[in-house]
Amino acid sequence: MDVSWDVVMWGRGRTAGTEMQQGHSSLLAAPAQRRRMKALLVLLLLAQLCSASLVPEREKDPEYWRRQAQETLRNALRLQRLNQNVAKNLILFLGDGMGVSTVTAARILKGQLHGQGEESLLEMDKFPFVALAKTYNTNAQVPDSAGTATAYLCGVKANEGTLGVSAGVTRDRCNTTKGQEVTSILRWAKEAGKAVGIVTTTRVTHATPSAAYAHSANRDWYSDGEMPPDALEGGCKDIARQLVENIPDIEVILGGGRKYMYPRNASDVEYPHEEKQRGTRLDGRNLVQAWREAKPRGKVAEYVWHRRGLLALNLTRVDFLLGLFEPGDMMYELDRNNDTDPSLSEMVSVAIRMLQKNPRGFFLLVEGGRIDHGHHEGKAKQALHEAVELDRAIGLATRLTSTQDTLSVVTADHSHVFTFGGYTPRGNPIFGLAPMQSDVDRKPFTSILYGNGPGYKIVAGERENVSAVDFAHANYQAQSAVPLRQETHGGEDVAVFARGPMAHLLHGVHEQNYIPHAMAYAACIGSNRGHCNAAARAATPLLLPFLGLLLLLLLC
Repeated sequence: MDVSWDVVMWGRGRTAGTEMQQGHSSLLAAPAQRRRMKALLVLLLLAQLCSASLVPEREKDPEYWRRQAQETLRNALRLQRLNQNVAKNLILFLGDGMGVSTVTAARILKGQLHGQGEESLLEMDKFPFVALAKTYNTNAQVPDSAGTATAYLCGVKANEGTLGVSAGVTRDRCNTTKGQEVTSILRWAKEAGKAVGIVTTTRVTHATPSAAYAHSANRDWYSDGEMPPDALEGGCKDIARQLVENIPDIEVILGGGRKYMYPRNASDVEYPHEEKQRGTRLDGRNLVQAWREAKPRGKVAEYVWHRRGLLALNLTRVDFLLGLFEPGDMMYELDRNNDTDPSLSEMVSVAIRMLQKNPRGFFLLVEGGRIDHGHHEGKAKQALHEAVELDRAIGLATRLTSTQDTLSVVTADHSHVFTFGGYTPRGNPIFGLAPMQSDVDRKPFTSILYGNGPGYKIVAGERENVSAVDFAHANYQAQSAVPLRQETHGGEDVAVFARGPMAHLLHGVHEQNYIPHAMAYAACIGSNRGHCNAAARAATPLLLPFLGLLLLLLLC
């Protein structure tokens, strides 16, 4: 009965939202101020009536909320029995740019896509432990994705724009890099004998994935074709080359970024006639071939560039997998060609099944990287659908693993100046209009807005009237307060969700660089091994009497 009420209420909310938006359109059509004000009053009355009708019957009963709170309390009390197992597997889900406002809006979108709404749950919402992470870089109050990636992967805060190096490195200064390299949790896992993997919707040489294996004074040195002469002469390596050479035994690498692996002007396999998709390398190397050749004799290394090729693989016969599905970043989920490009969920499924073959466990980095790109472009619909797809991948990974031996962490590198408000009624379409006009310029506005970005538009000396445009389009750029070609990051803390062994170590407010240390402690890798040896030694005296008694019984 509850589910049916959700569906009915959302159906009414969607109708109400449509009526309100149509009301806004009529306001624009009215030439006279009096007609405009009359329509506004009607609209506000309609919003009030709709708000009343949007409340499900169950929610009018105080006992509904009391029962819900008591169930939540019982679940919280059960968390006192801590899961202190050693984490065999580690999965870090990174929503690039997925600040708290993005998480909330994505939750509402996911609910509305399934006939529900604000009361729905994301998969990450089901994780029992939640913390906040402070995202600043060592030299930046509002951070970038490279310095933050160094923090949550390498455990060391760094300067903006730098990857896998300490704060002793200055951006663009190749000669400051030597001796300042810092290693990542991916390397710690590999050194402990675990399988490791990277899955991203960006290019595999982008800021988030590259901090797992590269050390660079500039996050943009994707290939040697993007590097300045002094950096090349100084002996610094481009990021694509480091992907192949620094940790050559990464078992799974899936994402975009083909063009950085091939010689300059080499035609792309999928877009042979598009010049911008051609190879970028100046050294003439084919790094896909180099990746194959770096594998031990007798091991099977498969390279795929097409969804069909990925899904057709017999993973039991594959030891190493490289999948590069676009020359640059992968397509937005809403624009993805389902014939040629796999979804993030499909890539995660393949990666987990590949990595699970290692009896010692695995570390997997999963990035929903284009949440960030959608926000930078002011395209909230693209960004939120990317977040929903990341959440779908989280749910899939949950079904493929066990909380008894797998620590899963979901977080973001930073936020964005993205917001939604305007006193919208329950069930209002997340991409819809607020139920009011501005009391300053008498124009309607969308609930979703940006603090700055490309959505700032002045028409005939006034703010653009959004009723004259298709604000529900996937590429609609939401209005912003300050004009910028690219919207910026936000500086507030981001959420950290955790589930599995030692997940309780992620609690309260932390520096972002704490995350990999907590995960490493849970898995007994990296420098966090002492407690594991101590636990083993402590267990030995307890076992000896039991083993002695068992031996005596067998002899008798």
